[in-house]
Amino acid sequence: MIVVTGAAGFIGSCMINKLNFENFNNIIAVDLFDSDTKNRNLSGKRITEFVNRNDFSQWLEDNHEDTEFIFHLGARTDTAETNSDLFRELNLDYSKMVWKRCIDYQIPLIYASSAATYGNGSMGYTDDEAEIKTLQPLNEYGISKNEFDKWVVKQDRRPFFWVGLKFFNVYGPNEYHKGRMSSVIYHAFRQIREHGEIKLFRSHHEDFKDGEQKRDFVYVKDVVDIMYWLMHHRKNSGIYNLGTGVARTFLDLAHATFRALEKKPKISFIDTPEDIRDKYQYFTEAQMSKLTGIGYSKTFITLEDGIEDYVRNYLVGNKHL
Repeated sequence: MIVVTGAAGFIGSCMINKLNFENFNNIIAVDLFDSDTKNRNLSGKRITEFVNRNDFSQWLEDNHEDTEFIFHLGARTDTAETNSDLFRELNLDYSKMVWKRCIDYQIPLIYASSAATYGNGSMGYTDDEAEIKTLQPLNEYGISKNEFDKWVVKQDRRPFFWVGLKFFNVYGPNEYHKGRMSSVIYHAFRQIREHGEIKLFRSHHEDFKDGEQKRDFVYVKDVVDIMYWLMHHRKNSGIYNLGTGVARTFLDLAHATFRALEKKPKISFIDTPEDIRDKYQYFTEAQMSKLTGIGYSKTFITLEDGIEDYVRNYLVGNKHL
């Protein structure tokens, strides 16, 4: 059995799709399953059992002998949420529980960290574990993810194989339930369909012109390919960046979305909302040498090709992966 927490979410459901595609069908899906919108992400997938996240610790105690691998992808991911207690419960304490169970029962583990741990990027984007304690995330979400990473690297007892993945700006099918936290590409598509134009955030930083803020956008199909590869690799435990290694502007993204819809670009700018303005990342770019250095060699999907696939094969028909 392979366990996926956050199973009904964006990356979790795409990971289950990847596992099914590779003929891994004995999947244990862990989530709350309290949202019909999210649950549609699991429609048609081959899943052996659905386990409420609050029951997972006991389930694992009862079923650990048959559990081959855990992808711990469940988390509270709202970067605008300010309730630190909620993040401590769901992103830190729950992850510690999963980690300890993986040690007790000798289960290999991949867990989701985040590029939000890097804050404004002033410390760079290296996934050197010695640098984790120096990072200064800009929001409670990033803090919770970094606190778990810091806790992990200090542990003397660890699962025999474990990987933490710092996801950069992941986009793609099955993110439809995320609302405000959906990718800029998803919002751009909706704006073009509804209004014929895209509104991007204006820059409030003197070093960046409007629309020239840069992010490392990574297609979810690359993300699940890497996790699948790591599941078989089972060497070189540690914390790794997961982006493309190439930062692209929001204007690049906007033009690619218009091109995928075969429409003439029409772009305007609006102020960044004040509640996230001082926590806004103007530049992110994953250093990927650590992952490629252990043998991952597949070429990443370009932003243009990823957007074309996402828009034409999923968004236009509201299809899921």
